[in-house]
Amino acid sequence: MGNDGLDYKQAGVDIDAANQSVDLIKKWVGRTRRPEVLADIGGFGGFFALNHQKYREPVLVSGTDGVGTKLQIAQMMGVHDTVGIDLVAMCVNDILVHGAEPLFFLDYIALGKLRPGLVEDLVKGVSQGCLEAGCALIGGETAEMPGFYEGDKYDLAGFAVGVVERSKLLDGQQIKAGDVVLGLPSSGLHSNGYSLAREALLTRAGLGLEQNVQELGHTLGEELLRPTRIYVKTVQKLLEQVEVKAMSHITGGGIVENLARVIPAGLGALIEGSAIPVQPVFELIESCGQVSRPEMYRTFNMGLGFLIMVGREDADRAVQCLSQAGESPVRIGVIKPDIEGVIIV
Repeated sequence: MGNDGLDYKQAGVDIDAANQSVDLIKKWVGRTRRPEVLADIGGFGGFFALNHQKYREPVLVSGTDGVGTKLQIAQMMGVHDTVGIDLVAMCVNDILVHGAEPLFFLDYIALGKLRPGLVEDLVKGVSQGCLEAGCALIGGETAEMPGFYEGDKYDLAGFAVGVVERSKLLDGQQIKAGDVVLGLPSSGLHSNGYSLAREALLTRAGLGLEQNVQELGHTLGEELLRPTRIYVKTVQKLLEQVEVKAMSHITGGGIVENLARVIPAGLGALIEGSAIPVQPVFELIESCGQVSRPEMYRTFNMGLGFLIMVGREDADRAVQCLSQAGESPVRIGVIKPDIEGVIIV
């Protein structure tokens, strides 16, 4: 029997590579630092001192999410520095719905084999997303799991915490009949519906990711990797100037399911389909996969990634405020007392 001992690296886990990864990502984490952050990364926990002078009754709002099978597109293309933006967007847009200002973010990266350059690319994207959201990246975890993730496969998860004054917490109960529904444009698919998109575009239509698609004006891969929009800064400006009744982040379940989540019982939303700026990528999926329009509305954002409900008397001012902040808001519908759920006509 040989006397060569087995070590952790031989078993597939490289501690030196993990340490190198931490060194590489420190500069990206540092870019997101806020005054409330009390420690650098490397400890067992992240520290964030809440500014109690700013809030009378602060309510913490938390959210967690991933990027879904969009990661397969990133891995197929070998482009890893944008999905981190998606990760942040999916979490901070969710807590923004409740009026919360994102404060800090943590990420979780799981891989079969730890490659420091890959980890740096992923965290670079997370850092960019945090900058766009105005929150601090205060910690995370990188897990090397040989035998669980094959080859260069990896997965991402994110966790965001924000704060809102209790009196300004939005939960949909403020909605009334006659309120107007405004939509903010998306940047494409964002991070939802990729299983259907891949089936329609790659499998059934046989399109390649490097293929230039006339309807899109660029390659399919470029379209499918467009990062999810982060709406935090423009919506925060709106919240300072206009009374917002409710908001909805259009993720899995599309416009139909996500808008219905915030409408109280006894009310519904009547949405004008012609007012929705359907983008070419959705029409391409619909055509290639022979997907029905109702199914499209239940799966994708269809060109609107975030919805805002305001009183009829505040609609013009809300549109003006959002436009001044650089958005292109569209009026898409109204809250009605005589319908149930969300109806798109």
